Amino acid sequence: MDFSHLNKASAKSFNEQKALLKKLSKGQTVLCKHCNQPVQLDLKVAEGTKGSAHCAKGCTHIELDLM
Repeated sequence: MDFSHLNKASAKSFNEQKALLKKLSKGQTVLCKHCNQPVQLDLKVAEGTKGSAHCAKGCTHIELDLM
């Protein structure tokens, strides 16, 4: 089986998410590709929960493991 297409799509998605998180951590405004709402970076988490980057509608949602 040839997984090269899947590997390329996964790598592209990872790099897009990494770039989005870099922009948010610098304080830049990033709009969701789907709903054009601002994506917010939420690092204020209670113990046992994860941080996240998400838009108001939830179409962009990235969970972050904070250690």
